[in-house]
Amino acid sequence: MLALLIRDLRLATRAGGGFGLGLAFFLIVCTLVPFGVGPEGGTLALIAPGILWVGALLACLLSLDRIFALDWEDGSLDLLATAPLPMEGAVLVKAAAHWITTGLPLVVAAPVFGILLHLPSGAQGWLVAALLLGTPALSILGAFGAALTVGLRRGGLLMSLLVLPLYVPTLIFGAEAVRRGAAGGDGTTPLVLLAGITLATLAAIPFAAAGALRVNLR
Repeated sequence: MLALLIRDLRLATRAGGGFGLGLAFFLIVCTLVPFGVGPEGGTLALIAPGILWVGALLACLLSLDRIFALDWEDGSLDLLATAPLPMEGAVLVKAAAHWITTGLPLVVAAPVFGILLHLPSGAQGWLVAALLLGTPALSILGAFGAALTVGLRRGGLLMSLLVLPLYVPTLIFGAEAVRRGAAGGDGTTPLVLLAGITLATLAAIPFAAAGALRVNLR
């Protein structure tokens, strides 16, 4: 599993591998929003929790098609199917690699982008905690969508249509936790629900994604 994780991380950090793409997109979203809605700090602070979470969600979505596409093209996916490592384990490793190269940079950079949107300082900790708990679910659900559409021409659009509805609960509770923190309230309840969603996806989605990959490999 460690060798597969290192391999995927190396592929992601190569030129054209997608590393940094999500972070750049996140920065562009947070930079353009003030131009669209105006520079007034009160307005930006009000919409900042939702904008930050939508930006993070779309940034994760950008590189989902790369999770299995390269392995499908070079035949590595067939080797993984016959390897001693269960396919469910391979799905988890690939989702972890996607999170490390896409989700984790978003978590680290989010406080800086929050400043661009005038997010109150009291909400910065809630933002980091919400993204830290929620972005793994985005990567795992994305791996499921990528498994369903691997090998399909123009599968990226279909994958987006399949995955986006699954992202909605994570988006709702993640943004709510930050919104409560910005208002000076307690965001613990949304965070607990967010953690429950992530744990549920960790428990169930790898089996569904592995089943989809086996069907596509037949």
